[in-house]
Amino acid sequence: MQQYRTHNCNELTKENIGMQVKLSGWVQKIRNLGKMKFIDLRDELGITQIVISDDLQDSTKEITTESTIMVCGEVVERQSKNYKIKTGEIEVIAKQINILGKCNTVLPFEINSNEQNDVREDLRLEYRFLDLRNDKIHKNILLRSKILQTLREEMNKMEFIEIQTPILTSSSPEGARDFLVPSRLHPGEFYALPQAPQQFKQLLMVAGFNKYYQIAPCFRDEDPRADRSPGEFYQLDFEMSFATQDDVLKVLETVILNTFRKHAKGTVDLNVSRIPYLEAIEKYGSDKPDLRNPLIIEDVTSILSNLEFRAFQNKIVKAIKIPNGASQTRKFFDNLSEYVVEELGAKGLAWLKIENGLNGSIAKFITPCVEKDLIEKIGAKEADAVVFIADDKEKASKIAGGVRIELGKRLNLIEKDVFRFCFIVDFPMYELSDEGIINFNHNPFSMPQGGMESILNSNPLDILAFQYDMVCNGYELASGAVRNHDQDVMIKAFEIAGYTKEDVEKKFGALFKAFSYGTPPHAGAAPGVDRIVMLIAGEENIREVIAFPKNKKARDLMMKAPSAVTQKQLDEVHIALKTSEKK
Repeated sequence: MQQYRTHNCNELTKENIGMQVKLSGWVQKIRNLGKMKFIDLRDELGITQIVISDDLQDSTKEITTESTIMVCGEVVERQSKNYKIKTGEIEVIAKQINILGKCNTVLPFEINSNEQNDVREDLRLEYRFLDLRNDKIHKNILLRSKILQTLREEMNKMEFIEIQTPILTSSSPEGARDFLVPSRLHPGEFYALPQAPQQFKQLLMVAGFNKYYQIAPCFRDEDPRADRSPGEFYQLDFEMSFATQDDVLKVLETVILNTFRKHAKGTVDLNVSRIPYLEAIEKYGSDKPDLRNPLIIEDVTSILSNLEFRAFQNKIVKAIKIPNGASQTRKFFDNLSEYVVEELGAKGLAWLKIENGLNGSIAKFITPCVEKDLIEKIGAKEADAVVFIADDKEKASKIAGGVRIELGKRLNLIEKDVFRFCFIVDFPMYELSDEGIINFNHNPFSMPQGGMESILNSNPLDILAFQYDMVCNGYELASGAVRNHDQDVMIKAFEIAGYTKEDVEKKFGALFKAFSYGTPPHAGAAPGVDRIVMLIAGEENIREVIAFPKNKKARDLMMKAPSAVTQKQLDEVHIALKTSEKK
């Protein structure tokens, strides 16, 4: 017999009546009815009701909620049954109770309150070891473990091998700031925590491994978001030799859909469409479209830009048709316009209702000819409404995308309990910065479509890359690319982004050198584990599916990190702190 328990708190049923059992767990609730006291005893798997008779009352006076106790007793049939829990037909008459760990202080918040989200987040994170006792949060972490197990099983089925890559590595310009680690043995030099195992997994392909994967920790010093863990996150990183874009997309489709089908509550749409990047921007205003939202953006610039309405003149004009939207009040459109100005940075929003003709904020500017062309272009009919966004080319699609999302929420158009996936493909290889400098758009290690010929003979901003994202319900779940494995193409591709051959050799020395020794074509991707768990768990904040997350300011309130260190520690790694001069 085990020292602390013979059964877990979810196991006992009517078949166990008459048995002598031993249970251990946390005291979730105490109900004192005079001569009889009841305790709800909780462990990770469930709850059992404990009955404490009059002769044990004195020995249990010091028991408080959230203390850990061991109960020895007899299983009996419960008179007042609770069919909401698995053990609701029985209870245990306690014959002996030992306090294993007393809760000596007042709890900072109620552990299993249904109003857990009303507790201040900073308090929950400071006492995360208590917050994790909450049934909902605890189940999220258990779900995460099951999802990781499924991901590994799926990769193993396809004969990928799991290989760990280094955590201490060199700094690499991959789009975000590095976390730097000073070297004690090499004064003035630094390791960097990997933003991703990008170079290592490509080197594994050069080394002759056919299919690699790992559940990889990644570190990026970037601003927090609700769907992004600040500082660190995990991804299912994988790479394949002698592989094309189609090969990788097939792996993603198999692994991700099977994982969602096994764990998600809701319908998993198995039809995964492929949408070119530019089409996604045009139709949805985003490269992370939520396909549960039926609204589509139309470009109506050629129809409306010549109106006498000044806000449309010399602008890109986008339109979104709202089916049966004519029933909405003027106040609805005014409130939406306020949102567009205050939250999306637009200058305003125009609208029309198709209701016995046209009426709305710009109806007087619409001629019969324009009306005909407009209705035909957007496929509008009687009782529909249309909203319009006009702005510069760089802003119009993005703002329209934000309006599409907000309309979906306000009109309750987004499908419930369904997961819709798509692949975004054909990303631009390069983009123009605000300063007019050409930068890599997505991933500097990607193969340009058309190879060297495209690099030499095309406008850089017209070059497409073999890059792809997997998107689900408006979230990017995975990103990947066919890798640029040709040394000459690599040099020219980086030259366009302002890197010399010497820069490439210095910053990517191992990879550059390896490409001289017979490199196979290879491709891969990296689904984000945290975001997958967040979606499957039905959470909107990624911190709800991470055991020990940091807060919105990237601080660990429980462990008090980041924190100051001693002068001795600084001296050992040859670091001197720069202090601002007092005025």
